[in-house]
Amino acid sequence: WSSPNGGADDASVTNNNAHSGTNSLYLSSTGANGGPADIVLPFPTEIAVGQFNLEMWMYVNSGTGAYFNLQETANIGTSWASDIYFLADGTTQFTSGGGLLLECSYPQGAWFKLRMELDMSTNTWTILIDDAVQGTYANTVTQIASMDIYPLQGNQFYIDDVSYAFTDYVLPNLNGAVTNINNMGGGLAGLTVTPTVEVRNLGTTAINAFDVSIDYNGTTLTESISGVNIASLAFYAVPFTQSLTLAPGNNSAVATISSVNGGADEDANDDVKTIQVNPAVPAPGKIVVAEEGTGTWCPWCVRGAVFMDELSTRYEGYYAGIAVHNADPMTVAAYDAAIGAQISGYPSGLVDRNGTEYDPSQFEIPFLERIQIAPMAYIQNGANWDATTRVLQVSATTTFQQSATGNYKIALVLTEDGVTGTTADYNQANAYAGGANGEMGGYESLPNPVPAAQMVYDHVARVISPSFDGLDNAFNGATAAGNSSTHNFTFDIPESWNTDEMHIIAMVIAPTGEIDNASFTTIGDAITNGFVAGMPVLSVAQLNQPDANFSIYPVPAKESCTLSMLFDRAQDVQIDIYNMMGQKVSGGQYFQLFGSMQLNIPMESWNSGAYIARITTPYGAFTRTLIKE
Repeated sequence: WSSPNGGADDASVTNNNAHSGTNSLYLSSTGANGGPADIVLPFPTEIAVGQFNLEMWMYVNSGTGAYFNLQETANIGTSWASDIYFLADGTTQFTSGGGLLLECSYPQGAWFKLRMELDMSTNTWTILIDDAVQGTYANTVTQIASMDIYPLQGNQFYIDDVSYAFTDYVLPNLNGAVTNINNMGGGLAGLTVTPTVEVRNLGTTAINAFDVSIDYNGTTLTESISGVNIASLAFYAVPFTQSLTLAPGNNSAVATISSVNGGADEDANDDVKTIQVNPAVPAPGKIVVAEEGTGTWCPWCVRGAVFMDELSTRYEGYYAGIAVHNADPMTVAAYDAAIGAQISGYPSGLVDRNGTEYDPSQFEIPFLERIQIAPMAYIQNGANWDATTRVLQVSATTTFQQSATGNYKIALVLTEDGVTGTTADYNQANAYAGGANGEMGGYESLPNPVPAAQMVYDHVARVISPSFDGLDNAFNGATAAGNSSTHNFTFDIPESWNTDEMHIIAMVIAPTGEIDNASFTTIGDAITNGFVAGMPVLSVAQLNQPDANFSIYPVPAKESCTLSMLFDRAQDVQIDIYNMMGQKVSGGQYFQLFGSMQLNIPMESWNSGAYIARITTPYGAFTRTLIKE
């Protein structure tokens, strides 16, 4: 990768295992970021047309994995055309742009032949393992220039007998081809999508008019295009004006080009493109949470902003994105520290905290896996909002759909969209400026850094309560199917936060640490749902500030006063009252106090003066002053 040859990114030639002869290439990694071995096989040119076949033998040690990618340009590190993952469970994933295009199985602990037959002219990628076709798909990137073999953490694999063959394509005079159908792959059943068909001029004559149609699940859509000038080998995207609804099951979507420049073209073999559309079927009530570590100082983090926005739009109602900022004005220290301990770099994040770290460009794959898993519990948000005091009360009512055991926890996050700033620390570093690192949602046209005046930050984590790990034993074992529990959270909202742009995300966290399910509403929608009184939940900050939990009123008092207490979990409490000479005048033990409690303290028989109330809990002892008139 680095060139010239020699150095940490070289890999070992070994005679421990080989497909033919005695030697093979061995790659492994224990590093959190993979590597350092990083081997590149350059192809003879940047290939965007013609037939390219890549073949190699692989041996993946059982229980480990392998990885390689295809680079788009000769300038490696600029753009990844495809990422190919061989997972430890024996699954292979062929991806591009973070989207899953094909998934199949492969044998572990044995040599197998991987063959990729790529018709780059028509963007038809066919995958074979041991000469058996696993599937065909259209890639999102239509040029390749090299193969990069790079072991990820935990990978152990051998490569042998690598070969490729390339046959150029001779262009006819007039030829229009369909190369891809976009906005229909992946996705969720029931969602409405507006497809885009990508066509290509595979002739020498410019194309100025054509018709294109899509047939899917009994519906045919047609667009007639005219007044264009598509040069030889150029692509043209046709956005359809009508929409389709993704149906459950594996169905074909067929796009056809016709009437090219008013008639038939000279190669009918590439006039039709078929893709399989097999959308995920979301489990009822399931919402997936993606937590992304980011920062204005991080030049690659604009990638996170682009993909977080894209997924939020595409999967609205099913996806809750949280941008956890680091070392900038939007940082929430406790949240940042917790995410920082889970990821190895920025931008990077977690999807339902499933135990794997992902780049934001890869969030869609685990999202589509997690959205199909039936949750143990549903959550409904409610809220009260006082615009004068700017106090927001949130209720999260959790109803278990299945019986569960173990320590289930609850946590709640407030996020805000449309966040802006005027100072330099709101400038966004931008590695994509000028397009040197490829396109990235328009950031390639913006400077580095992007001035604060041009930046709007979405999904910004504003607060997490009570902590990243959640409230311990939040349901006190009340996790039988049908049981409901309500937790109350209270927040003082700063004037600078716009509640119209905020979302409430409550999360039920399973004993494994995975997020079982979440809620995702605006504050307005939560107010409409109605606030439900329940168990108060204190944040870690509140628990460290007992003044917020224990108060006495009135001060001074004549006949009696009230000790007000707030407990986030059931606990035994000892309360003793002493005069200023250290003599105890009252005392008692109270068992399993929970939630908001008020204790009346009679004072008629006391002498006038000051007294000290000592409250002893399992988490510390606190004192309060009483005054008898």
